Amino acid sequence: MPSQSAPNIVFIHAESMDGRKMGCMGHPAFKNATPNMDRLANEGVMFKNAYSNCPVCNPSRASMWSGKYPNYRDNWNNHQGLREGIKTYQDTFDNAGYNTSAIGPIDYVYGKHSMRDRIGSWTRAANIRRPMCRTPLPAVVENGEGYQRDWRHTYNAINDLHTHNASNRPFWLYLTTGLVHPAFVAEKRHMERINENDVDIPTTLMDLDATHNEAVAYQRITKNCDKKFSENLVREMRHVYYAMITALDDMVGRVLTTIDDLGLADNTYVIFSSDHGEMAGEQNQVLKRNMYEASAHVPLIVRGPDVQKGSIVDTPVSLVDLYPTFMDMAGINYNDYAHQAGYAETLDGESLMPQLTENKERKRPWAMCEYHGDRAATGTFMLCQKDWKYIKHVGYDSELFNLKDDPEEANDLIHEKTDVAQELDGVLTENFDCDGIDARAKAYDRENFVVWRDQAKADGTYHDLMSRVYSGFDRVCIEDIAPWTNENEQQIETWLNT
Repeated sequence: MPSQSAPNIVFIHAESMDGRKMGCMGHPAFKNATPNMDRLANEGVMFKNAYSNCPVCNPSRASMWSGKYPNYRDNWNNHQGLREGIKTYQDTFDNAGYNTSAIGPIDYVYGKHSMRDRIGSWTRAANIRRPMCRTPLPAVVENGEGYQRDWRHTYNAINDLHTHNASNRPFWLYLTTGLVHPAFVAEKRHMERINENDVDIPTTLMDLDATHNEAVAYQRITKNCDKKFSENLVREMRHVYYAMITALDDMVGRVLTTIDDLGLADNTYVIFSSDHGEMAGEQNQVLKRNMYEASAHVPLIVRGPDVQKGSIVDTPVSLVDLYPTFMDMAGINYNDYAHQAGYAETLDGESLMPQLTENKERKRPWAMCEYHGDRAATGTFMLCQKDWKYIKHVGYDSELFNLKDDPEEANDLIHEKTDVAQELDGVLTENFDCDGIDARAKAYDRENFVVWRDQAKADGTYHDLMSRVYSGFDRVCIEDIAPWTNENEQQIETWLNT
């Protein structure tokens, strides 16, 4: 059993929050809108360049909870999470004698997402360019009408803080929210805290023919984002999205106040992050599933015992680094568990404690993100190092951006800076067998689709389901469902026979 003086850990994990959208990150629209996130940054360490390891919900969390990159456990898409028996850091805390609780939509286990996520992922390599989703228009509701489920989760977490505090045992508490995932809905009071004049309009709004990378063009079409967005729509969308972040900040504040009121602040680590971001109009897209900053960049702020105050770390880090960090915070030796059933022999991440306490340099100066699911034509990998971001679309052209000079990722330098691209590709492929990982994922796609298609044809549902998946699926009126054509089916056959 751990001693009563062992530190507590409170992990607040948001959904779909772009890590650049906070006052402490210098965004003018949030100057007075995220006081609690800004307080955490002032009282702790902010990792300015933190990234998801997979820019979609389930694989991101599965990787983070298990401490392995998504490809290790075959976390290819939103359906393909952790299987039963795979151990997570909550299991490790339980085994080490901590009280633990996880509150909110956990979303890291196998088999919990829709047929659209499965079929769309399995058939991505067939290159069928039809819309697979429809995003509702942004909306503003009266005060008190929004985020009710998340407030319930927040109050449950507060109750658990009181319960854990009375137990005389250290605790690990995880709170996750549905905020700030679309649909874009905000209360009036939070809209008022965002200065509309500071809501930035991306310079990357464009017609489809201005998208010169075919992998990106496929994503825009399947996301139903092939038409250029109007500035008015994007301004409204981003205003509502920013207001949702402000609402999330209120929830963070309630948790921080409870920690303070219970006298736990001096012996409690608080971590704030998100599973991935939200495009909210950038690159003329919504949702996530790509490696652009709006999608892959996440917030990461840590406060706690021995943590420096007001420090900023620029070196890229990622969510896979959290598991070893938690072990160091709690004084748990992962090797004591590594050979037990369900545990990996090693963790993939690098502990953040040297940066939290001493400003030490990272052994690994880069962060990697990967994606193998729906609305992406092929396996996609990202490597961020120093000022550069390299995006590898297997079988398609790569992309290269200088994030310091071009934070909006408007200028792809893949043909101008070939030496930089080759260097970063070398780092990526030295550490990850990108082609092999992509081949494994696509073999999984093919195998699962063939089994499903045979059953769907036998049931007489195949053509109807394919037409729904490739018309927008769950937010589509019956008159908007486009038939599954012979041409579409021929694309499937060509893919399966390749």
